[in-house]
Amino acid sequence: MGDLRQMGDKVDFELILPFALKNYIPVGLLGLLIAGLLAAFMSTFAATVNAAPAYLVNDVYKHYINPHAEQKTYVRLSYLVSVVFVLIGIGIGLFVQSLNDIVQWIVAALYGGYTASNLLKWYWWRFNSHGYFWGMVGGIGGAMVVPWLMPGIADIYAFPIILLISLVGCFAGSLLTPPDDEAILKHFYLKVRPWGFWKPIHDKLIVEYPDLVKNKDLGRDAVNVVVGMAWQTAITAAPIFLVIEHWREFGICMLFIAVSSIFLKFNWWNKLQDYPDELAKL
Repeated sequence: MGDLRQMGDKVDFELILPFALKNYIPVGLLGLLIAGLLAAFMSTFAATVNAAPAYLVNDVYKHYINPHAEQKTYVRLSYLVSVVFVLIGIGIGLFVQSLNDIVQWIVAALYGGYTASNLLKWYWWRFNSHGYFWGMVGGIGGAMVVPWLMPGIADIYAFPIILLISLVGCFAGSLLTPPDDEAILKHFYLKVRPWGFWKPIHDKLIVEYPDLVKNKDLGRDAVNVVVGMAWQTAITAAPIFLVIEHWREFGICMLFIAVSSIFLKFNWWNKLQDYPDELAKL
């Protein structure tokens, strides 16, 4: 560990894994481990490369631009999109100085662009696909621009600004376009029974179904969300503590996992409801 300790406070975290592989893993096992790492990389890389043409060609080009093209055209365009996205990824990689920095940016800043859209889709009846799209565009665009306009400031402090930009895109995209089909909104409300701003839909359904009641379990659901987040964190942390042999912390995590699992079993799983199917027949 001498080489790493000499770095002091300026530890390059990207050197830790290569250092550990080089100095602590036997030759035969090292080959298997590197093969596993490459396989994990290829599976993630392939999924991303395959997703790009599926979105752009099938969802955009075929749906909006040229719906009657030959299959060969779609296939060739998919090849082109895949190549372009690989080249874009390589180009971005040339300008990324630290993998740790880009991961922190994704977690702290880029996720701000996802938060507004993925929350409003559950809790606001007026939210539609246009609001989702422009909320995502505003959030992702903000995540790219705001840190550049605020150099030297940690990405986490840019989160509120990016969230605000994303919210503006969500509200503008939704309110400037027609709402979703009322039948779809009614079906969703009856089956999911979300809490939030669904009063207009509830008021229309109450005429058809006088026995319809609102979801009054907000408090319990919120508690389950908090416990579930801690439960998931403990599941992630437990094997880490096991590998580094921090037995006290490992024991605490396992105890919390057991207790919280029992709590969620009785306070969440046992109280799940499948609302009557006849209510969903609009």
